[in-house]
Amino acid sequence: MYNLHLTAEQLQIRDTVRDFVTREIKPVVLKPERLDVCDRRLPIQLLDQASQMGLRTLALSEDRGGVGADHLTCCIVTEELAAGDVDIAAILSATSWLGHLLFDQVMTGAQRERYLPKFLSDNRFYLAFAGHEAETDTKLGANYHRATTIDPLVKTVAVKAANGEWIINGVKDYVANAPIAALFAVLVRVPGQSSSRVLLVPSDSQGLGVRRHENPWMHGCCGDVSFKDCRVPADNLLGDDAAALLAGADMLGEGVPSFQALNLGIGRAAYESALDYSHLRVQGGRPLIEHQAIGTKLAEIAIKLEIARGVIWRAAWASDHPAAIADRSLPDLPLQTIARIFTSEAMVTVTKDAAEIFGAMGVMRDMPMQKYMHDARVCLHSGRGNSDARLRIAEVIARYRRSVNEAMAIAGE
Repeated sequence: MYNLHLTAEQLQIRDTVRDFVTREIKPVVLKPERLDVCDRRLPIQLLDQASQMGLRTLALSEDRGGVGADHLTCCIVTEELAAGDVDIAAILSATSWLGHLLFDQVMTGAQRERYLPKFLSDNRFYLAFAGHEAETDTKLGANYHRATTIDPLVKTVAVKAANGEWIINGVKDYVANAPIAALFAVLVRVPGQSSSRVLLVPSDSQGLGVRRHENPWMHGCCGDVSFKDCRVPADNLLGDDAAALLAGADMLGEGVPSFQALNLGIGRAAYESALDYSHLRVQGGRPLIEHQAIGTKLAEIAIKLEIARGVIWRAAWASDHPAAIADRSLPDLPLQTIARIFTSEAMVTVTKDAAEIFGAMGVMRDMPMQKYMHDARVCLHSGRGNSDARLRIAEVIARYRRSVNEAMAIAGE
């Protein structure tokens, strides 16, 4: 049953994270001097504090030493963190979800025994999925209702040496968390095998190099990862289903809408700033919020935020309860993709309208509104784009179903 009544544990987690954001994150990231110079350096100490609270291992099962939060709870936490700082939210969200997939679902017992203790004991042990490659993009519009070429899109190659080790050569670009990751899950092509595979590559592996992007058009931190005769042990190869789990679900619109929750947090931060200002600023002898034009603008913002949250929560609940789609309780549509399109477009409007309430102050460099507007536009234009996402929804409506392998090929773009 779809229930919007949060449990006592979910409420406690939400309130704890919200308090942490208010007391610790905002006083640091919203300093006027930091905003004025567009300082996006990572506040590592805040990330350490968040990790100590269990936010880095939020989705990892309790049996493995994590919090064991469901998808809805993870989205709630991501929204709260993004309302404070979107980069912190992006880093923790990516590592939390990858930790669940890797340690709970695809690693062997031996692999887990080797890496899980390090992940749990080191607050700076972040994870990264290296899947995207340059110069492999295809025109998705041209592939509407047509099969996508799969094999050429993964050019990073892993071959087995005589001693059983894997030797990796290739380059992955725009890898989230790359500059701070301790362990990479790398999508590779193994000659002679029909589908892509995933290898675990520690960051200190010889032959691995990371080039940080100083001003990436994405949240968190990212960089290019190169492999030049990079050697990893033979048993670092994950199972046959690892590539599909790491890349396929999101591309089919069936994954966790954490990116959408992050986007919602940006819009909420802009709204809360505008709401506070409208109570403080007096114009014509009364606070701004008592003026009809401002009140209706804030109401429109609140409407968009609530609709976006409802769409995100529904998609998160569906990913927690896939049987609800099987028994027709929910429509068989890519709910995550629907949430992405609506939220990314709505939050650009939300941040713009919130900035207008400040008047000319809304675009001043030492004010947070210019940061929120930038962050919302990053969400709108990052990834595949909404035009391509609409084509994926159109295919489902027309009853054209792509395979997981095809979805992974699109992910490679």
